[in-house]
Amino acid sequence: MTSPTHWHYICQVDDIPRQGARRVARPQGLEVALFRTAADAVYALLDYSPYKGGPLSQGMVFGDKVACPLHNWTIGLADGQAQAPDEGSTPTFRVQVQDGAVYLDAAELTAHALTQTRPLAGPTQRTAPATH
Repeated sequence: MTSPTHWHYICQVDDIPRQGARRVARPQGLEVALFRTAADAVYALLDYSPYKGGPLSQGMVFGDKVACPLHNWTIGLADGQAQAPDEGSTPTFRVQVQDGAVYLDAAELTAHALTQTRPLAGPTQRTAPATH
């Protein structure tokens, strides 16, 4: 027998820009991005592109997809899958909308998709200056 899902209130649907996103901070791990389509459907993905970890919340929402703002990969909002010819996926989160309020699964917020990290900008290795 599985335990019942406990839902955590996040915001109102109208707090998410239509065809845009809102980021949700978590106690651990990267933020969750809530996306709202033109038809007012709400989806939740880890705010992390499967290609190089870019912030999907800053991408353009079109239909039921989002375009990564860094490399223009197209990611499905319902399943987090990159669209061909690209490959990969980003973790999804269960979302529920009730009477205009948006809820996320409380257990997923604290324990799901905690291993991804934001990429570092700039060079990752430094070489020692040459000595003469």
